[in-house]
Amino acid sequence: MSTVAVAVVCKTPVPGRSKTRLSPPLRPDECAALSACFIEDLAGTIGDLRRDGDVTPYALYTPRGTETTLCELLPERFALAPQCEGGFGERLRQGIADLLSAGHRGAILVNSDSPTLPRAILRAAVDALLREDCVVLSPAFDGGYTLIGLSKPHDRLFEDIPWSTSAVHRLTLERAKEISLPVANVPGWYDIDDEASLRMLEREFAGRVPEFAAMPGTPAPRTRGFLRARNAALAAPAA
Repeated sequence: MSTVAVAVVCKTPVPGRSKTRLSPPLRPDECAALSACFIEDLAGTIGDLRRDGDVTPYALYTPRGTETTLCELLPERFALAPQCEGGFGERLRQGIADLLSAGHRGAILVNSDSPTLPRAILRAAVDALLREDCVVLSPAFDGGYTLIGLSKPHDRLFEDIPWSTSAVHRLTLERAKEISLPVANVPGWYDIDDEASLRMLEREFAGRVPEFAAMPGTPAPRTRGFLRARNAALAAPAA
């Protein structure tokens, strides 16, 4: 294929199993609803890239059996690819391998917790993979990465990484250096996975772009609308 696969890595939202680090301040049902908004908004940005003609949108999802529910959150002509069993690194490694095996020129996996991720960052990542064999990374504010992309499998990038820590991006760079793989760093962004990052998102919606951001985020209308409605309900006087 002449396209790069760009996949949102996601778990179909279920109350009590989605975004649990956001409870509190959110209730479990609100965590699941917000997760659904994140997926919708990010999938909309990825789907928009399809117009460029060199991108195929995917959802790399779990668990199996939730396809109908997940498809309600995705634009039309989104392909589905199930995640394998195993730890997070293995699911990333195998997810990229599966997409490349499907014949794509490259594969990019995007964290579903970044609803305002700018289209320009995704576009830059696609362009990097079309130019050369490299690993493309968008460093995250918390020390991880918001996306990772490859044009060929490089399993070593996912080995011996302490996932969900501030060392993920740094150690991935070390692995790339170890195997002499060029790195294309596109602008960084941030993930919403706890109360502090949720407040950062609300500040962004209020017009205060994060200090580390190189550009404004996308509008993320579903996420914005959900938070606006929730905050209005909290501010309303009790009956």
